[in-house]
Amino acid sequence: MPKTLLSVNAGSSSVKITFYRFERPPKAIADAQVTGITSSPQTFKYKRGSRETKEQIDESINSPQDAFKFLLERCFSDPELSEAASTEDIAYVCHRVVHGGDYSDAVEINEETYHHLTKIENLAPLHNFPALEIVRTCVQELRHVKSITYFDSAFHKTLPKHIRTYPISQDIANRNGLRKYGFHGISYSFILRSLAEYLGKDRQETNLIVMHIGSGASICAIKNGKSVDTSMGLTPLAGLPGATRSGDIDPSLVFHYTNEAGKLSPTSTKDMHISIAEEILNKRSGWKALTGTTDFSRIAVEHPPSENHKLAFDIVVDRIIGFIGSYFVKLDGQVDALVFAGGIGEKSALLRKAVVEKCRCLGFTIDEGKNSGGAKDEDDAVVDISKEPGKSPRVMICQTNEQFEMAYHTVNEF
Repeated sequence: MPKTLLSVNAGSSSVKITFYRFERPPKAIADAQVTGITSSPQTFKYKRGSRETKEQIDESINSPQDAFKFLLERCFSDPELSEAASTEDIAYVCHRVVHGGDYSDAVEINEETYHHLTKIENLAPLHNFPALEIVRTCVQELRHVKSITYFDSAFHKTLPKHIRTYPISQDIANRNGLRKYGFHGISYSFILRSLAEYLGKDRQETNLIVMHIGSGASICAIKNGKSVDTSMGLTPLAGLPGATRSGDIDPSLVFHYTNEAGKLSPTSTKDMHISIAEEILNKRSGWKALTGTTDFSRIAVEHPPSENHKLAFDIVVDRIIGFIGSYFVKLDGQVDALVFAGGIGEKSALLRKAVVEKCRCLGFTIDEGKNSGGAKDEDDAVVDISKEPGKSPRVMICQTNEQFEMAYHTVNEF
């Protein structure tokens, strides 16, 4: 039997892959990623055991498929990666696909499921397109390998009808799939499982307010192990601001911003149609529009370099606490933990401190030393930074791992 499975996490400008030993639970063998696909410098990172390398890429990588093929070639060329010496050693490839439409669970790719995913690609062209390009590559070139797609939207299949429904014509909404879906679900699945285990609780009895804060950011209210509300909507644009996303705005703003909002963006291709409005709100907004940087670590500092840096930080904190307050009420105050995850949520002690201080009336407090220490050990998925450990509601950091979550479910369910 083949020895490994491969998890793939593709974005528009990066592709990450992880090889896992096919066992329960799956054990990571090697990680690799290409970043900067749409902007130089293009960088290759590789980690196997204690060995880590990082280098700039000389050859031109123009698409997610190019990056995926490059990563496979580099990994297979490592003579010490004996468990993944070629595609013949791979049993499954797990793909993270942001938007699954009405798919409520992972699916194995075949002609029918692939065709359906291409039909709903227009719901989130910026996000689904790069993942589906790699799925297509695997179907065409790794014919013996089963491809399993996991959807960020699937975790939110439990959203109540009055939460997922937009107050627009339901004939049009149903015909075009226009409703709240929610995203970051693979991450939320990992966090729920990890927190329930840490707290010694059944998942069906666990109540959390979870923040996945990265360059794309969202919040989820989890009641009795189920998503009951989340900040993202029809697409990942809704809710919190991100590095280049506006988050929630007055819907008419973009038509005042430009009279060309409905036209196709010059960045559109014959396969991926993007309006100018989508490009502005997804690519030319967020804290980069305010500060000129997508690097939140340059914004979340004690002494901001400019008023706009401080403004960006204050906006992010304000939007986050607005959702926390709303979700605290929706959970009837029965919250086991407030959880920080995602690259920024895990790394920014200043953001965590600011958010928790603003929410102190809800009973959230943190230990300054533990918060400053953050999450250090990669093997510890959960770190309790509460001022009074063991007393609810706690404040936690969770080092989320979407690639592992896909591998975990593949080993156990396929």
